[in-house]
Amino acid sequence: MMTPAQCQQARLARDRRYDGLFFTAVKTTGIYCRSICPAPAPLEKNVEYFPSAVAAAQAGYRPCLRCRPDSAPGSPAWQGKSTTFVRAQRLIDEGALIENDLAQLAERLGVTDRYLRQLFNEEMGLSPKAYSLYQQCLLAKKLLHESQLPITDIALASGFNSIRRFNDCFQKHFSLTPSQVRKQLNEVQKGGGKEDHIQTVTVSLSYRPPYDWRSVQDFFASRLIEGLEWLDENSYGRTFGKEYGQGWFTAVHEPDKSRFSVELNLADLQCLPRAIANIRRCLDLDADSGVIDRAIEQAMGQPLVQTGLRLPGTWSPFEAGIRAILGQQVSVKAARNLVEKLILMNPDNHCGRLFFPEPQALCGYDLNQLGMPERRRETLRVFARYVSEQGIEDPNDLLALPGIGPWTVDYLKMRGMSDPNIFLVGDLGVKKALQKREEQRLECPDMPPCQPELAAPWQSYLTLYLWKTL
Repeated sequence: MMTPAQCQQARLARDRRYDGLFFTAVKTTGIYCRSICPAPAPLEKNVEYFPSAVAAAQAGYRPCLRCRPDSAPGSPAWQGKSTTFVRAQRLIDEGALIENDLAQLAERLGVTDRYLRQLFNEEMGLSPKAYSLYQQCLLAKKLLHESQLPITDIALASGFNSIRRFNDCFQKHFSLTPSQVRKQLNEVQKGGGKEDHIQTVTVSLSYRPPYDWRSVQDFFASRLIEGLEWLDENSYGRTFGKEYGQGWFTAVHEPDKSRFSVELNLADLQCLPRAIANIRRCLDLDADSGVIDRAIEQAMGQPLVQTGLRLPGTWSPFEAGIRAILGQQVSVKAARNLVEKLILMNPDNHCGRLFFPEPQALCGYDLNQLGMPERRRETLRVFARYVSEQGIEDPNDLLALPGIGPWTVDYLKMRGMSDPNIFLVGDLGVKKALQKREEQRLECPDMPPCQPELAAPWQSYLTLYLWKTL
């Protein structure tokens, strides 16, 4: 947590680089704000600072309607929290305690529910369930602001099965009912954007700048599967399967507002929290680029030409694993062609939209249509069967499967799970980039060598950076 003096300077300057790192609560109004709030700055004697929006809300303050502290960039793992807490927080953000109880979540994390409650109390001063309810209310508030959904549908999408429960919980956290929020914003709307069984929701997802959109765009473009994904100068979109509500999204970059405007079309609104969380992960919106850029500069021994490097994610660990297997010992272009052939086999494709196959369905595909060695086709079958039966809890367990080695598992971790600390030392592109670097050093002896270990815990970004040098 920053010191009060640092917080004061940052809020008076309205510096976007501090957005999401702390929140300012005003004692005289009972409201808490982001550091970039456009409202007149209150006197220092009338404010107090909190490390998170949750902490401010728990202290009895309600969010500002102007700066929307619920939309500030999230607090990522680099803030020093334990691995178990970070993983638990991510799973709860994706709706783990909506679908299951605390004991089931604790079992999934390999700890007791008592330890998990103690961990949340130490880190945040509240229980896992209280945190989950607050996240549900934040999502509901975002939908009240940004969507045309009726309040009943918003309650369902936020994980509440009872309107009364939704109203009570919302009012407890924000001192306003959902209807009052809509009334204050003059956004009382009818209809839910339905077309057949698909519902449309538009939300804004903020990030902490800088954000190197051009590099993200180029990365997606080189691996794009037409129909599964779409891309233009300012946007990226794709389809997704039943686990996330069966639908598609388009994220439009708005750099002047440090955010993406995302239109989601999905069949199951209850999957909305999970879908939003996964879009944030795939676009890497929770990274602190300033910290990461400095780590890459230290590893490379020179300043970066372009700042704001981000780690583009693949929609699921299963898809990342399939792409990795198809990409073994072939070029990016060849791998993309194989992925396209595989996706075209999916009978769930319709209306020009392609959907990545589910693990169980892929087990029954005729993979002889793929121009690749039989051993690799068998690896695809074994991997799909394993995931359909057991899922992917610990990717390292996949090393026991025939045809899956460290590179494949590391690629799955880096792109399918957005692990920030994967250095693909055995990757052909990384080897070429390092060799190119050594050739440059021969011409310029003063150039320092690349030291990947200095990039930890952000070595995935160094991998990306080295790919970019090619």
